[in-house]
Amino acid sequence: MSKYRPNEFRPFCEFDGYQVFEQQRLKIEREIKGQNDDYILNVNKEEYIQYLLNKYSISPLQIHKDEITVSTHVEMVPASRHPNSYFMDNGGSFQRDVFAFHVPFSGDASLLKVRGSTYTMSAPVIAIEQKCIVFKIINFNLTPENIKQQSSQTINNLETENGYVTNDVLNFNASIEQQITQAFDATKAHLLNKNNLIAALGVPVRKSAETSSTFAVPAKRTPAIASLPKPDVTATGYTPEPTLEITIYNQILKIIHDVGKQFERLPSTYSNKEEEHLRDHMLLILEPNFEGSATGETFNKSGKTDILLRYENSNVFIAELKFWTGQKGFLETITQLLGYLTWRDSKAAVVMFVKNKDFTQVLQTAKQSIQDHENYLGFVSENSEGWYNYRFHIIDDKNREVKLAVMFFHVP
Repeated sequence: MSKYRPNEFRPFCEFDGYQVFEQQRLKIEREIKGQNDDYILNVNKEEYIQYLLNKYSISPLQIHKDEITVSTHVEMVPASRHPNSYFMDNGGSFQRDVFAFHVPFSGDASLLKVRGSTYTMSAPVIAIEQKCIVFKIINFNLTPENIKQQSSQTINNLETENGYVTNDVLNFNASIEQQITQAFDATKAHLLNKNNLIAALGVPVRKSAETSSTFAVPAKRTPAIASLPKPDVTATGYTPEPTLEITIYNQILKIIHDVGKQFERLPSTYSNKEEEHLRDHMLLILEPNFEGSATGETFNKSGKTDILLRYENSNVFIAELKFWTGQKGFLETITQLLGYLTWRDSKAAVVMFVKNKDFTQVLQTAKQSIQDHENYLGFVSENSEGWYNYRFHIIDDKNREVKLAVMFFHVP
């Protein structure tokens, strides 16, 4: 007969942690593979990965020993609990005062049954009641100091064992993003291969051999985006679309940024220019650095403020240049730009020329307000002061992501 009562157990020793984490990994792979083809082919990858991370990351157990409470009651205690071997061998039970220590915890309660990769086997017998770890000390003629010493030792043992498990949990959480990404990419690649599709078509843009040295863009002529035939579309509901290669996107942004810094360094030359004139000057620098298809120029103009890179009548890249007029105008510019994009992996830039004296305040306002835009997905990186990269989605379709760079230049 067990010496523990039905709701009591010895924590941190029932299940092997390695097996628990491996089961969690299998659940991740099963969930990804269990989605239908259309879902995997069309879902926004970053958003889906974040969803899986949130779902399958394990919340470490936190023991809140500073919130401990104690209650006392009388129990009939089995003789097997008596520290004196004479009573243990003679069976029966004793009526004794029992001190119950209630230690609140947060996190995943199931971790209380997981054994860490390191463990000591010194955890005490506990029960779980209403998000509290409950352990008991039976008063076999103990002094208050004895009770205090035993309770402190028990809590220390719990914290030590939990620390081992927590370390394993954190390592697991840190590892699953790569696993999720690899599993998603492999599943999507399998679906594309199965249907003889290619997800990314090449937009025929490449670096030009004659590169302006003013803006330190590499002069070597290298293939930028492979020009691939558009594959046949099967009945999967997925239409493969062209995409601008990320290296070319970054080179375009670098040139725009360098030209904008030139505007800042020579305010007397550019301070009185209109948006259209500033746009045209940027185009003069951009155009010689890239070669498009044989059918015409690489970049196009639209309206007074747009810089477009088009492929088969759709915008692969678009930049919108405006003077800063405040938060409202800034967000409206982003909305206007997103309305021009339709492809699953579009890339864009918003360039803001700021005349305000307090340039830092404008940057703070922009960084705070951009998060309120209804198409905002997340912040990516800050290249330098005034150059921020974000993830947005096109209007009415969260699965079609836009890489959006936002640049600010001070031209008082």
